[in-house]
Amino acid sequence: MTEDVLEPYRRELTGYCYRMLGSAFEAEDAVQETMIRAWRGLDRFEGRSALRSWLYRIATNVCLTTLDGNKRRARPMDLTTAGTPEFPPGAPLPESTWVEPIPDSRLDPAEVAQARESVRLAFVAALQHLPPRQRAVLILREVLSWRASEVAELLDTTVPSVNSALQRARATLANVQGEAPRRLEPGDERLLTRYMVAFEAYDLDALTALLHEEATLTMPPFDLWLRGTPHIRAWLTGHGIGCRGSRLIPTRANGAPAFAQYRPGGEPWALQVIETRDGRISGINAFLETERWFPLFDLPPKLSPEA
Repeated sequence: MTEDVLEPYRRELTGYCYRMLGSAFEAEDAVQETMIRAWRGLDRFEGRSALRSWLYRIATNVCLTTLDGNKRRARPMDLTTAGTPEFPPGAPLPESTWVEPIPDSRLDPAEVAQARESVRLAFVAALQHLPPRQRAVLILREVLSWRASEVAELLDTTVPSVNSALQRARATLANVQGEAPRRLEPGDERLLTRYMVAFEAYDLDALTALLHEEATLTMPPFDLWLRGTPHIRAWLTGHGIGCRGSRLIPTRANGAPAFAQYRPGGEPWALQVIETRDGRISGINAFLETERWFPLFDLPPKLSPEA
């Protein structure tokens, strides 16, 4: 058996570690460590359990070690109440504060198609409220559909313990998750095209008409966030006026539509991850640290004036 047999599992392990850790970068590090440990142990792997189960056991242990003593990652709305548009954002917070986006291209395509709600930012943020072992139980049982006996074997515990942990995890998520994320509906693709056209034209009448009345705007690494169409519009005509003249390039993140936003001169400005509900845009998540996000998403570092 060679290390080539491990590579087909990389993407699904990345999705698992991302849900556990809330960071694409930490997830990739965890998967790489998993692969190294597995490769080193291949000669001792005797097939007593399935290779996939063995890899998930290693990945779980790597994630649990990574999470030991770490503060949970969050979204801005988990940290503070909604702000108002007249005030600029404060000092940026460390990257370890935030639940971060992940490109769809780094995930297993079949998993994204079948269970994309389970990689949405809101769901991954909700998972961070769970203790690490409960988090692992819920992901393995509810997202990946493992049997309780399989999870018990992976975690070296009992089926009753797994079932108890799952019940507690479900109760916690019910309290913190709010409205469940959902798939794009047929009309949403037209909605996203209209959003792109309105944003690039900076037609705020057309843009705000596309927003849900309770839409949110977040801007990590700042904890300032806004709720409601009037506040978002006031921000875009005030402190956010630098967005005027931007160009957007469609991409995909967390099983959701996203856009790379470039300033008028072609400089990168933000990675926008878009949420939709009831035929309107319900969330614009503008991740501003483009030096981190654009290389991860294989986006151009700059656009030419004629692009």
